Amino acid sequence: MSENCNHDCGSCGERCSEDTTRRSLLEKPNELSSIKHVIAVVSGKGGVGKSIVTSMLAVTMQRHGYHTGILDADITGPSIPKAFGVKGEVRASEAGAYPVKSSGGIDIMSVNLLLENDTDPVVWRGPVISNTVKQFWQDIIWQDVDYLFIDMPPGTGDVPLTVFQSIQVDGIIVVTSPQELVSMIVAKAVKMAEIMHVPVLGLVENMSYFKCPNCQQEHKIYGESHIAEIADKYKLPVLARIPIEPALAAACDRGAIETFEGGWLNEAVAALQKLDA
Repeated sequence: MSENCNHDCGSCGERCSEDTTRRSLLEKPNELSSIKHVIAVVSGKGGVGKSIVTSMLAVTMQRHGYHTGILDADITGPSIPKAFGVKGEVRASEAGAYPVKSSGGIDIMSVNLLLENDTDPVVWRGPVISNTVKQFWQDIIWQDVDYLFIDMPPGTGDVPLTVFQSIQVDGIIVVTSPQELVSMIVAKAVKMAEIMHVPVLGLVENMSYFKCPNCQQEHKIYGESHIAEIADKYKLPVLARIPIEPALAAACDRGAIETFEGGWLNEAVAALQKLDA
């Protein structure tokens, strides 16, 4: 290694322990796009409600006066269009294609908006899925978006790797649930973020508890929470504890998540606003 090394190993043909050539893999968005911040919402495993949290983050930030968008990178399990009640209306031009707007003005792009029937399965191999995510970044025209949320598939496989290598992500939010098993899975997601040099903005625990509408007592359906231990271990803030809320599930089922009122994400809003500071 040269004593004048700038750690850009692609420039000298040698390799060192501080290789920064990952940035050479970054792809530019469409030339007509204008995106201030990109936030990836991740989970180490499926079934923790990551897509609902992504949707609520976009809705909440929109209510605070920001223009938000959602890039649905969960190609084989897309659920964002259903939660917002949007259907395939992707408009294309020579310069690129435009995302579909929800009733509340949120820009959404998902593979389900390109399928003839939203129940048609996407049976594609990994490289095709990864290239589709890149196309949603490069070919879609995201106009004047303050916060673009990427709804990631669970785990640490092809798509998360593609996103972290190809897109300049400002931070990630990790979604978890109370089970002790999830602690190990969350650790994997946090460590992947560290390896890819992407800052973790904080943790959101979904399905934390169920509040009885009659007695107002909180019941820990999935057991005691371990999020405080995880947050302390990795020195991360807990941005929200979201309860099991039947009304929220019902709103998603009828495509009306934008009509649901919930104040659980105030700390997450504050964390995202700090990116403008």
